[in-house]
Amino acid sequence: MSNIVSPSILSADFANLERDIRRVEDAGAQWLHIDVMDGHFVPNITIGVPVVASIREITKLCLDVHLMIENPERYVESFAKAGADILTFHYEATDDAGELIRLIKSHNIKAGMSIKPKTPVDVVFPYLKDLDLLLVMTVEPGFGGQKFMADCAQKISKIKENASSDLIIQVDGGINAETARICTSLGANSLVAGNYIYKSDDIKSAVKSLLFQT
Repeated sequence: MSNIVSPSILSADFANLERDIRRVEDAGAQWLHIDVMDGHFVPNITIGVPVVASIREITKLCLDVHLMIENPERYVESFAKAGADILTFHYEATDDAGELIRLIKSHNIKAGMSIKPKTPVDVVFPYLKDLDLLLVMTVEPGFGGQKFMADCAQKISKIKENASSDLIIQVDGGINAETARICTSLGANSLVAGNYIYKSDDIKSAVKSLLFQT
């Protein structure tokens, strides 16, 4: 069984974004990871609703939208209407994760939740039955190209022990063929990679190396 590979467009060439989306489509990626950053929850600023809407028009890939923003509940409807298939918010960015999960699902899209490296894994357990996806960050969110934090990956096995078999356990941060193997051995089944894919001389081989782990 293959993993779900979700290339992060944070590492794409934004001047040639459609071209770079086509490249990962042709390479066999199933999802497209879209990092939304507001300059408040994380120090970086990236893209917003209009770009997601534009991407929706040129690809049938699942749009895996990762909200690294404050007050995510304010933007759920806008991103859903723009064409997001999955909306992942940060546990640390809301006072009522359960209500936010319900709000996302009310728009007939999948609900995901993410935790930062320093957030203890047990905070997610009450929500696992309601989530479609749980994203474990193995770098501090905000910038691409950071080094993989192996200790954070240990959260994966604890999530797997407490979750249903259909929960998507996603990992983001410093993912390459070697670190992906660590994550999948612990129970992850969705891998986000930016630089490893987009800076590769052979994008198809890079995606394939994440699709099938031994």
